[in-house]
Amino acid sequence: MIYLDNGATTFPKPNIVTNSVNTALKSGANPGRAGHRLALKASEMVYNARSNAADFFGANNPSNVIFTLNCTEALNVVIKGSLNKGDHVIISSLEHNAVLRPIEKLRKSGVSYTVADVIENDNEKTLSNFRSAINENTRLLVCTYASNVFGIKLPVERICAMCHQYGILTCIDCAQTAGLVDINLTNSSIDYLCAAGHKGLYGPMGTGMLIINTDTIPDSLTEGGTGSNSANYNQPEVLPDKFESGTPNFSGIIGLSAGINFVRNMGVNNLYKREMSLINYAYNELSKNPNVILYTQKPDNYNYMPVLSFNIKDIDCETVSEILSSKYNIAVRSGLHCAPLAHKSFNTLDTGTVRVVPAAFTTKSDIKALINAVHKIK
Repeated sequence: MIYLDNGATTFPKPNIVTNSVNTALKSGANPGRAGHRLALKASEMVYNARSNAADFFGANNPSNVIFTLNCTEALNVVIKGSLNKGDHVIISSLEHNAVLRPIEKLRKSGVSYTVADVIENDNEKTLSNFRSAINENTRLLVCTYASNVFGIKLPVERICAMCHQYGILTCIDCAQTAGLVDINLTNSSIDYLCAAGHKGLYGPMGTGMLIINTDTIPDSLTEGGTGSNSANYNQPEVLPDKFESGTPNFSGIIGLSAGINFVRNMGVNNLYKREMSLINYAYNELSKNPNVILYTQKPDNYNYMPVLSFNIKDIDCETVSEILSSKYNIAVRSGLHCAPLAHKSFNTLDTGTVRVVPAAFTTKSDIKALINAVHKIK
């Protein structure tokens, strides 16, 4: 199958990742839960993975790298652990439900929020909209680095720097950018970086990260056994133990670290440029078809990520996806992509879109096959 659903999870995984997962599964020990040789070795492997992630993202302390089940869990930790009744939070008009739903739940207990409109290809207006959303109770900004539906990048560093001028903490959803955008927290105004491990970092599903880049630590989302200070009835405050209760996804963490090594070896900028060239090729060819609806301006290497949404006139997006799969053996995603705010912004809330996302193993022949299939469908 031609796999173009890499926005949901990258596939296939590199051999280095599957081999590392197998190695971890064969270790047979629970890291941090015993003093025998196998457990100590497992603990060392997790620490090395944590250090590897810290180095990749320019974090100054490996202990500030918190392993999670996914990017959604990381976002929930920050949102629910930072906001209280009376607080105000700003989000963007392109947010995923991983941001919208926890904030909407907190709204019912007295937290307010404002949606700042993102203007395509106009960072100045976008920045102005975020500035206008600030009020005296604003405690946190949570926004996506780039839309998972339309690929539009936000001027994140400028937004975060502005927020710091007002004493506002910043949390960035890097689900679609980690591994494709060079993010260095050493000189960044991002306070909380949330990333999926299984997308652009090529780790297994069930992996994610929260990297804390500030001295302001959120409350923990869960409490339980950490393998440390077990006589204390209270959750440890030390990082990463505060946020990592229960047995970790050991094999997933080791696979994620291998995925980071894969990305490092391939080169973040190389991967980005290659995938953007594929998306631009798809955009150019599909734009020649009068029956294809494209929703953004032509993607460039500054304002967009390699994500493309389209529809075929008079055909439901789910039908297009089913035909591509059953007749042409091409995997894409259709629907609302868990991002109703983004679809509302582009007037596609009632129709959804067909989404195409390439990755490291996607070829130009794969994109040509997609284009030919779309032409034949209509």
